[in-house]
Amino acid sequence: MNRVRRVYLVFLILPVLILISQFLVCKSETQESPVPKENLLVFTVATKETDGFTRFMRSANFFNYTVKVLGLGEEWTGGDVTKSSGGGQKVRILKQALKSYATEKELIILFVDSYDVIFASGPDELLKKFHQAKHNVVFAAEGFIWPNHHLEVQYPHVREGKRFLNSGGFIGFAPNIYELVEPWDLQDKHDDQLFYTKTYLDPKKRASLNITLDHKCRIFQNLNGALGMLGLGSWIGLCLQLNYMGNYIPKVWTFETGCTECDKDTISLAEKTDSELPTVFIGIFIEQPTPFVENFFERLVNLNYPKKQLQIFIHNTQTHHEQHVWQFVEQHGDKYQTVKVVGPDEEIADADARNMGIDLCRQDVTCDYYFSVDIEVVLQNRDILKLLIEQNRPILAPLISRHKKLWSNFWGALDVDGYYARSEDYVDIVQQRRVGLWNVPYISSVYLMQGTLLQSVLTEKDLYHAGSLDTDMSFCHNIREQGIFMYITNRHEFGRILSVANYHTDHLHNDLWQISENPQDWEDKYIHENYSSIIENKILLQPCPDVYWFPIFTEQACDDIVEEMEHYGQWSTGDNRDIRIQGGYENVPTIDIHMNQIGYEKEWQRFLREYIAPLTEEVYPGYYTKAFSFLNFVVRYKPEEQPSLEPHHDASTFTINVALNRAGVDYEGGGCRFIRYNCSIQAPRKGWALMHPGRLTHYHEGLPTTSGTRYIAVSFVDP
Repeated sequence: MNRVRRVYLVFLILPVLILISQFLVCKSETQESPVPKENLLVFTVATKETDGFTRFMRSANFFNYTVKVLGLGEEWTGGDVTKSSGGGQKVRILKQALKSYATEKELIILFVDSYDVIFASGPDELLKKFHQAKHNVVFAAEGFIWPNHHLEVQYPHVREGKRFLNSGGFIGFAPNIYELVEPWDLQDKHDDQLFYTKTYLDPKKRASLNITLDHKCRIFQNLNGALGMLGLGSWIGLCLQLNYMGNYIPKVWTFETGCTECDKDTISLAEKTDSELPTVFIGIFIEQPTPFVENFFERLVNLNYPKKQLQIFIHNTQTHHEQHVWQFVEQHGDKYQTVKVVGPDEEIADADARNMGIDLCRQDVTCDYYFSVDIEVVLQNRDILKLLIEQNRPILAPLISRHKKLWSNFWGALDVDGYYARSEDYVDIVQQRRVGLWNVPYISSVYLMQGTLLQSVLTEKDLYHAGSLDTDMSFCHNIREQGIFMYITNRHEFGRILSVANYHTDHLHNDLWQISENPQDWEDKYIHENYSSIIENKILLQPCPDVYWFPIFTEQACDDIVEEMEHYGQWSTGDNRDIRIQGGYENVPTIDIHMNQIGYEKEWQRFLREYIAPLTEEVYPGYYTKAFSFLNFVVRYKPEEQPSLEPHHDASTFTINVALNRAGVDYEGGGCRFIRYNCSIQAPRKGWALMHPGRLTHYHEGLPTTSGTRYIAVSFVDP
């Protein structure tokens, strides 16, 4: 059992918003405690002031507890309780501190761990619940037995609630608590919970000390294994959870992940000049073939942050992406403070490169922040650096997820082996039904770290190796080991993360094949910016009867398609011009390359369904297309090769022709004449599509190309 995940909390009076039907019970349970709060003394053991300890003390101060902190600055010799038994050092320290209180019969001692605990109510409520327990010592309870499973048979059975002792929190009269810890004579590395368990399981000692367990979690709430009985709530900015266990009014609020009061800890960059903004060291990691790398660097360049306050480190293991890296460096490198590139020839492993990036910031006193970002992250929000810095957390990740998927860059919980477990609020956070700043056990892909953290607490730490764990899991494991909180924020839309599993580098422009894997990024790169407003803004033109003209592709799409075809190079000529593809045929053969020849048929069919079909149904009312085509190809016209096309009908219900290069620049002449209507369209716009009926009405011809080379993409739809 992973003890680092146990959380214990004390009682909280519910807000007035509890159901009216439960009002009378609430009223009866919020009366003053019969025990004066001056009789309460709180102890905790903490050798380091971790983030968890700071959170604990913040909650204690909020509820007006006075806490005696034992062991600060002392070396921890109690073993690694996250991996095995240990923690006896806490008992030794507590025993020493309690000697002077051993005879004070009216004094009540509360002991709680601090790294994974918060208070959720004041002393009056706590003491009232202790008084109602009618025992001299009350321990927290949990649903799992630790550390000796063989002792389970010795535990008394309970009809309802949690059965097993948990040593992370207990309360009792001072003489009884001292009598409880006084027999301790073991080493610091021995297990504290086993020591208390053996005392509890001894019937004589249990009776003598009058010990019970808080089976129904009326005083202490342990989250280990409790997710099924918790409903989400928030109060006073501590971001708590409500316990619905049992039939009584819920009284326990437990710390979860969110924080709605974090704004008071934020900083503002609004009034700072460019030169006053913090220096950020950006580590970029290209560890696998990834689509849309050029777009990543474009977004990097366009970040709303002064480049002279940025330092860049790039680790690239992919030869395929060297051209993209060096293009960025050559065009923009001199705008940044520094740029360092570690390429595939240097053969540095992922984890070592990430440690190298951390070290570069750690060793530079001017490095205020370290921003680690993997190449598959789409930095869609230009203000991402400022937004993260302003939230002022030691380690903070912006929430990103795959387009319309629940796969994201954080885990809300861990299982007992430290791997992914679904937290009950995970979906709400990913889908932004719950918005805030969340303390989580795992982040990946993109995160901001404060430079002071690297230069103090994490000095010379190897953050990216931990046994056989992956690089990202090693990082999070090592951060948790240091007691440092990691946060995720979904307060803004930051971007998304690409799917890279099915990205291949077999083609010249491999991003073209990403229409299904990464549809939003494919659209951003290849679909014309005005496509979504074609109907609304009346961009759809009708130059000839029933012939529609509209923007569909970006210039990048046009260029990539043309270059892909020329790279393939096997244009139909001579004897192979009468080409038959998948049962279709060309009435008048052209110099062309079919989409299925380059392995692009499936992707082009999706393009027709997603982007052409909706427009067809708008302009041809009552016709519902299947948007299927046997014949999809790129035609090349040259004066010396095939300058024009004789009159013909298309073997289609309707046809689309997309101009792939620029009339008057790349070629002269060309166009299309619809003979029945004596209507011609000349100088078609690059990236714009002509859509017209095929057979019967729209007999047409291709006008001569007089110079240069003209390319068009053609589909005979619904043949």
